[in-house]
Amino acid sequence: MDKNYIGIFDSGYGGLTVMKQIVGKLPEYDYIYIGDNARAPYGSRSFETVYRYTLQAVKWLFKRQCGLVILACNTASAKALRTIQQKDLPSLAPDRRVLGVIRPVTETFGKISRSKHIGVFATSGTVKSESYMIETAKFFPDVKVVQEACPLWVPLIENNDFDNDGAAFFIKRHVNSLFCKDPLIDAIVLGCTHYPIIINQIKKYLPQGTLLIDQGEIVADSLSDYLARHPEITSGLSLNGTRKFFTSDSTSDFDRLASLFYGQNTESVHIDFE
Repeated sequence: MDKNYIGIFDSGYGGLTVMKQIVGKLPEYDYIYIGDNARAPYGSRSFETVYRYTLQAVKWLFKRQCGLVILACNTASAKALRTIQQKDLPSLAPDRRVLGVIRPVTETFGKISRSKHIGVFATSGTVKSESYMIETAKFFPDVKVVQEACPLWVPLIENNDFDNDGAAFFIKRHVNSLFCKDPLIDAIVLGCTHYPIIINQIKKYLPQGTLLIDQGEIVADSLSDYLARHPEITSGLSLNGTRKFFTSDSTSDFDRLASLFYGQNTESVHIDFE
């Protein structure tokens, strides 16, 4: 079977911010996006549950002719990616690839911070996994990573309730908490794909000169480099510039909120995972 598509998976809407950056960088490829909205959020779920759900989505994308799958979900990247790559791919589809969003970001940490102190805003699940700290230690053992779990940010964003005084209170509280842990931080990564929606609100409370990083742009650049270095993968991808969107929940709800994350209207199709 031809492996035509690049698949992009997220537990819900947030991965659309990554897809927006990827499509902007590589518009010629064909993409399939899945949001597992019916079972979102993943942030508070166990490693085993996130792994099982993510593997279902990967298998579904493989059956729909995806030669390459991006886990555009930090929680899935933290809790499921390594197991899928090492345990499942060799027997399931050794000629296909599954990539995440955490490693490409941590590979840049040595360049973006002068103080070598970097903050990460993320979901509780990503923070508990310590994936940003583990991956950073592989490349830059002298860089200190400090994490801050922000469990209320995703529901505020998905309920379109993030641009008011109530939301500002929770945004400011987590910014202050992060810098109380380490005042030497001079760069912060948005370790959840929802958070770029509130990037301007976050910036209001950062010390002057602090770099705030939207991981989507880094992931897009990393994917472009990966495709250039792996012609065996790239040669199986079609170049018709199509985009297909799927959700495990209500298509009307997905399409209504997708424009906030993707910046364009979508026409999604409902799916049930086998």
